[in-house]
This record gives sequence, C-alpha cells and structure tokens, in this order.
Amino acid sequence: MNNSYLILYLIYRATEIIGSLSENGLKITPQRIAVLEAVIELRNHPTAENVIDFIKSNHPNIATGTVYKTLETFVEKGLIKKVKTDRDIMRYDGMTDPHHHLYCSSSNRIEDFMDPELLKMIEQYFETHQIPNFKIEDIKLQIIGTFSTK
Repeated sequence: MNNSYLILYLIYRATEIIGSLSENGLKITPQRIAVLEAVIELRNHPTAENVIDFIKSNHPNIATGTVYKTLETFVEKGLIKKVKTDRDIMRYDGMTDPHHHLYCSSSNRIEDFMDPELLKMIEQYFETHQIPNFKIEDIKLQIIGTFSTK
C-alpha cells in the first residue's frame, strides 16, 4: 500500500471511529479513539491487556484504568461486545453484527462464525418455545473445539 492510500485509509478509519462515538452520544477524546481503533484493528477478540499493549506503542501516557473504563463504556453503548472464554478470560469483539464464535480450547483462539441460517433457526426455535417470564435480549453461541494445525 503506497503512502497516499495509507493516508486515505487512516482518514477513513478515523472518520468512521469518530462517527461511531458521536452517534452513541460519547465525547470524542484521543483515549476513546485509541481504544476503539485498537479493538477494531486487532480483530482477534483482544483482552484488555492486548488493547493496552497495542495502544501503548503510540500513546504511552494513556492510563490502564482509562482503557478498562473505556472498554466498559463501549460495551454499555453497544459499540463492542464482550466475549467470555472457557477459562473466564474476558475478550472484546469489535463486530456487533449478529454472529457466533468458534473457541479453540487449546489455544484460546476465537474466530467469528457467521451463519445466517443457524441464527434464523435459533431465533425461530425461541419464538416457538418461549421461556416463561424471560425476555431474550441476545443469543450468543460459542462453539468450543480445537482448530487443526494443517
């Protein structure tokens, strides 16, 4: 990628991030931009520590507590989602479209799994099999297994 395309991409990404913050009623700060950019750029369902490490290379003065607080604010606003691993490690997902996860129990790797047919089947199941006194807000399927090492 030459410098012109890189600059255009960075401008586009910054505009997208600023727009997301603004649409969700959040004040636009360098810290919030850096945290959201990290979650989006990492694309591997990072832990808070992964986000901190990513940010520290370009923004060494951002406090660890600020990153944790910002991640929680983003979850509350629906900008990102939490993904809890089999080992109770909290990870963050920048993709908010409906999808499921493949979780590798040996490496802790998490991959997005998009299957509209499966999602529709699950939604239809719960429409016909209502749970008494319970309103479903979200359905997250985490399929646990191991990835082959081909």
